[in-house]
Order: sequence, then C-alpha cells, then structure tokens
Amino acid sequence: MAHDYRATVLWRRGEQLFTDNKYSRGHVLRFDGGIEVPGSSSPLVVPKFSVAAAVDPEEAFVASLSSCHMLFFLSFAAMQGYRIDSYEDEAVGEMGKSAKGKLYVAKVTLHPDIVFSGDKRPSDSDVEALHHRSHDECFIANSVLTEVITAKMTLRVV
Repeated sequence: MAHDYRATVLWRRGEQLFTDNKYSRGHVLRFDGGIEVPGSSSPLVVPKFSVAAAVDPEEAFVASLSSCHMLFFLSFAAMQGYRIDSYEDEAVGEMGKSAKGKLYVAKVTLHPDIVFSGDKRPSDSDVEALHHRSHDECFIANSVLTEVITAKMTLRVV
C-alpha cells in the first residue's frame, strides 16, 4: 500500500539583495491539514540570518523520530491493556561527522517520561519491550541511518 505525504516549504526573497548571502533563512512549512509552521535554518549554523523561534530542519527531524516512536508506543501499550495518562519526551539530536566527513544528525536520544495508571501496570521489561517494538516499527526510524536510542526513561505510575 503506497501512501504519499506532502509538505510545502515556502521562502520568498522580499526586499533582500540575496546575492550577498545576507538573507533571512526564515520560511514557512505548510502541511496537508493546512497548518503552517515557521521554519528556519538553525541559529547554530547560520547565526545572524536564522529565526531562533522557528523550527529548523534538525529539530523537525528529531521531533519526527520522537513523535513516530511515541505513536507506536501508545498504540502497542493500548493493545496490551496498559493505560497511559501522559507521555513526554525531551528528545536530543547530536551532530557528528560521517565517514565521508559530512555533518549529519548522528544520534537521537529519546527521554520518555510516561505516566501509567489503572489496574494493569507494566514491568520495566514490559516497557523496554514496548520501546523496542516501537523503534522496530517506526516508519521514520526505518527510513534513516541515524542511530536512535531510548535513554533510561522516567516511569511514573499514578
């Protein structure tokens, strides 16, 4: 089954000269549901011309890995009868150099903080198995060469 996923990236020069390479890297990311998100290069890469409040590609990449992992985790947990009240992940992407000497997002570490409730509670090994299965099934993780790891998670039960 083939699925198409689309996004529109829109940048306009405006009154900027452009050829002096001193133009704003701010742009718009538009998704099929109509939502628009401000985008930019990373202020760590292009300090003077980036929009710090916007989402840069590296942040979007880290967020897409984290979001995909979470969505599979929630689904698999529900199928096993575990009730989750909240899931928060402060994912971190780390840059590195490839064998070809190119910078890339070499590692993404997920830091899930999951709150379970209800009568059926998972053991630590159950949670670890859910994370492993979620990683194996995540479409984004299966699409990239970046190492994706789940750090020691914070597990809270209420």
